[in-house]
Amino acid sequence: MVSVNDALEQIKHGADEILVESELKTKLERGKPLRIKAGFDPTAPDLHLGHTVLINKLRQFQDLGHEVLFLIGDFTGMIGDPTGKSATRPPLTRDDVIENARSYEQQIFKILEPEKTLVMFNSSWMNAMSTAELIQLAAKHTVARMLERDDFSKRYKGGQPIAIHEFLYPLIQGYDSVAMRADVELGGTDQKFNLLVGRELQKAYGQEQQVVLTMPILEGLDGVQKMSKSLGNYIGIDEAPEEMFGKLMSISDDLMWRYFGLLSFRPPSDIEGFKREVKAGKNPRDIKFLLCEEIVSRFHSPGAAKKAQEAFIARFQKGAMPEDMPELELRAAEGGLAIANLLKEAGLVKSTSEALRMIKQGAVKIDGERVEDNKLSITAGTQHVFQVGKRRFARVTVA
Repeated sequence: MVSVNDALEQIKHGADEILVESELKTKLERGKPLRIKAGFDPTAPDLHLGHTVLINKLRQFQDLGHEVLFLIGDFTGMIGDPTGKSATRPPLTRDDVIENARSYEQQIFKILEPEKTLVMFNSSWMNAMSTAELIQLAAKHTVARMLERDDFSKRYKGGQPIAIHEFLYPLIQGYDSVAMRADVELGGTDQKFNLLVGRELQKAYGQEQQVVLTMPILEGLDGVQKMSKSLGNYIGIDEAPEEMFGKLMSISDDLMWRYFGLLSFRPPSDIEGFKREVKAGKNPRDIKFLLCEEIVSRFHSPGAAKKAQEAFIARFQKGAMPEDMPELELRAAEGGLAIANLLKEAGLVKSTSEALRMIKQGAVKIDGERVEDNKLSITAGTQHVFQVGKRRFARVTVA
């Protein structure tokens, strides 16, 4: 049996902020399972590692004996979450929402325990809400309070349009907490305003206010932007083991520690030990292997993680080429096909200028041999394997 203080310390670990911590302690002291809410808009069919920062914390609550209310915002998804957006976001269609929601249900149980998880859809109460009730809900918040939100404030001051329906989003997300009688709600730091609206609405409806717990936002593979499928800097939890392993190995050595802190289940003392080893001269690559092994094992299996590591070493450290790569035929003009043009036409780079830049950086190979001449011409009637960087390959026949 975990004591209240120990439970509180576990919950606080890795969290950004708890509002209000004393209230959470009071709730824990009652000794009853708490209703832990987290909402996800089904904006894309795949969950990525950025989502799991929050889902891992939900699992921690389950391990402490609490019930997780996993809310799929099928109703709010058709409004479009304006959080962090500089323009009105187009809403999803009903078909998009349904398909993505089904995908979410399949993926979350890679982390959460099904018997301690209640999957809910906010359409179940919002579709039953009358127009009069929606107006009454809107009357419980002011425009001035809405404009305190950073993104709304910036758009308003910048003369950018804010549609009325965007004000409904935080109201409905807040009302979800009322309908679900949530004790605690989790969200990213960018959701703090919306989560606090939930507290206010619960008070307005005569309920005990939920505790708000925010989790840090995980940067994507670029180490700059929030991990997002739309930005292409994500690692999906349903991706193949080799793809997942390779993407994790591509992150910078500095970003590796951020990923350890937000994604690893290892004790902080272990991670501090790894940092000391690297400082003492150990290759960061070997530590990154441990992170990759843990993450791939979690979403696949230890065996899959081991094979993915072996494939990575074979491909990127011993020079082996992947067995499965795009194969295409390109036409050469008289005299052959210029290497920069070939790389662009093969889809290995976006432009000839990028091709020239990659050749200058020594990142282009033909059949495993580095290309030095940016004016190289590939003659007709030949076939070669072209490689750009560590991950882009194509077998091209020049006709």
